[in-house]
Amino acid sequence: MGLMDFLKPADINAGVEEFRATPGARLIDVRTPGEYAGGHIPGAANVPLQQISAIVSEVPDKSTPLFVYCLSGGRSAQAAAALKRAGYGDVRNIGGIGSWNGEVER
Repeated sequence: MGLMDFLKPADINAGVEEFRATPGARLIDVRTPGEYAGGHIPGAANVPLQQISAIVSEVPDKSTPLFVYCLSGGRSAQAAAALKRAGYGDVRNIGGIGSWNGEVER
């Protein structure tokens, strides 16, 4: 992976595709409950960034693959780092729903 790959923003569309192809994976929306209620990717659980430590009740198995998103990718990057520090081994920041091309659930 070169420097340009590192600087390239996450592609949420590819990330959701990878989530759907990963057995046992969980999709986590770290936006506020109000943002989540306004529209989220089908199948996503809402665990706001401010309450990311509550993930243990939502996903107790720390080997579960986690795909994390927010509005633009900033909060999901923070959440992914916090989840890794908490011991979750397979965490991917897939970016922001602002770039999502699929359906949203309300």
